[in-house]
Amino acid sequence: MTLTKATRLLGATALAGALVLGAAPAASADQVRDAQWTNAYFGLDKVWSVSKGDGVTVAVIDSGVDATHPDLTGSVLEGYDPSGSGQNTRPTDPHGTGMASLIVGHGHGEGTGVLGLAPGAKVLPVFKDSASGGDAIPEGIKWAVDNGAKVISISLAGLGGPGSASDLTEAVAYAAKHDVLIVAGAGNDGRSAVSSPANEPGVLAVGATDQNGTVWAKSAYGPQLMLTAPGTGIVSAGSCSAERYCMADGTSDSTAFVSAAAALVRAKFPNLTAGQVANRLVKSAKVPAAVKGGKLPDPHYGYGILSPYDALTKDIPTGPAQGPLAATAGGGAAAEPSAIATTGADDKQSDALPAPRSSSASGLGVGVLAGVGAGVVLLVVLVVVLVSRSRRRSGPVPPQGPPPYGAQPGWPPAQQPYGGQAPPPGHPQQGYPQPGYPPQQPYGGQAPQPGYPPQPGSQQNPYGPGGGQSYR
Repeated sequence: MTLTKATRLLGATALAGALVLGAAPAASADQVRDAQWTNAYFGLDKVWSVSKGDGVTVAVIDSGVDATHPDLTGSVLEGYDPSGSGQNTRPTDPHGTGMASLIVGHGHGEGTGVLGLAPGAKVLPVFKDSASGGDAIPEGIKWAVDNGAKVISISLAGLGGPGSASDLTEAVAYAAKHDVLIVAGAGNDGRSAVSSPANEPGVLAVGATDQNGTVWAKSAYGPQLMLTAPGTGIVSAGSCSAERYCMADGTSDSTAFVSAAAALVRAKFPNLTAGQVANRLVKSAKVPAAVKGGKLPDPHYGYGILSPYDALTKDIPTGPAQGPLAATAGGGAAAEPSAIATTGADDKQSDALPAPRSSSASGLGVGVLAGVGAGVVLLVVLVVVLVSRSRRRSGPVPPQGPPPYGAQPGWPPAQQPYGGQAPPPGHPQQGYPQPGYPPQQPYGGQAPQPGYPPQPGSQQNPYGPGGGQSYR
């Protein structure tokens, strides 16, 4: 499996990039609400007039969720911890609590605390590690599917190309077969390679943008990216040092928002398949001004920036069951390609979406291969006829030389990780199963903030360019 257990770190690097909200000894909850710029950005009042996600269960595969947090009480189900340590609802790392709060947070008191995008939904916390300390994400996906989740949110990342881990590929296909949408973060290293599991066929990969709709500089990108969503200066619940709230940057937060939007759509349109839910999300996305060339998807923005209200209210054809999601192992195909003009953020888009680009052959490629195959057959028939005539005229055909299989002189060596790219220069050797690849970096790959207090025992964070699990 590509996602291995994160290295435990002590000291300031444990939560680097996560800022304690407020300079006072304790951040006030109304200060927290005021700092949630995404509430106005999404237009929560309008969104909630249509859907709050009632009746939908969102599994959060992460470090566990603190079910006692005042902004989450009553919204967190029991969940599952394959390690047996009970961290599904009693975590030692605040990351999962923060992600859950962006999905189902309901605040507390009068206008205080964190609000999530889908406060009517329920969170099903699934701890990410096994009893041996290894990765348990494939097991967690299957458990969540079997226990009522309709959306699975994964704000974790590791190295590995699509299909490189059979247990993960099988788990994603299992979710697709049972009509469960998986949403995962693209990564926080700024590389031109979407991280695993977001790059698996059938997963909705998410990147991060700022308040101005500009893609975050550290947001990973590539052909599998489908959507972007707010991911900078995001306030969430979770115990950062002595505080009960944190502020951070990362595609973890973007993933949580898209997962919440999927819950809103599933509640509003319960008869839509997971692929059709993804279809509404991508067809209603806002086209950023930075996109050039006139067509989507864009490798940095996917189909655009999440717009929950439009996803709930726009007149969008249902489309095929698979929607724009790439086909999983043994699954159906994505929607047929067609161009989408990007003349304006609110322009109505065409019914058919361009299928996400992947390593699998396109319809055109299949046609070309079929044509080549037919030519080969004709050539073989011609050769047989000529050989037969030659035998009749001059006796047996002499034996041919050995076939040109196997290693050829000067043939290039085995490919490097991530599509043959060598690791970036200067990265340390540690953490990734392949020699010479860098370890994960702390939250968001950022250096610790000045004066940031240590958090002993916390998980190393987010989406670093190295191996192992990482967050944000």
